[in-house]
Amino acid sequence: MIVPVTGVFAAVIGILLLVLSVQVVKFRLKFKKGIGVTDDRDFQAAVRAHGNLVEYAPIALIMLGIAELNGVATGLVYWTGMVLVVGRILHAWGMLNGRGGTHWARFLGIIMTWLAILFTAVLLLWNVWKVYG
Repeated sequence: MIVPVTGVFAAVIGILLLVLSVQVVKFRLKFKKGIGVTDDRDFQAAVRAHGNLVEYAPIALIMLGIAELNGVATGLVYWTGMVLVVGRILHAWGMLNGRGGTHWARFLGIIMTWLAILFTAVLLLWNVWKVYG
């Protein structure tokens, strides 16, 4: 069985990961820093934007894929994935433009990410309860 909906969201998040990786590499080359960061706020924000995506996206995508494989309605998987992807893009944009500080897009992005993960968890539990409960 394939998971085409989750596959599309995984592809978009993979592209976002590469975009954020390039940002980090640019700073690493600029400051000749192979590991760690300097005290440059933009460099620190780029590393954290990348790191935050790596921390949240894998579990969210795994959960979405399991939901899709378990037969959760495609529309629910799609809209939850949209919230996740938009949230991840907003968070990264807010982190970079806010230079690691408070920014509305960063805040909204993490809230959307948390809601997508929470909603997917509820979908998974509901689906299992419906089948086995």
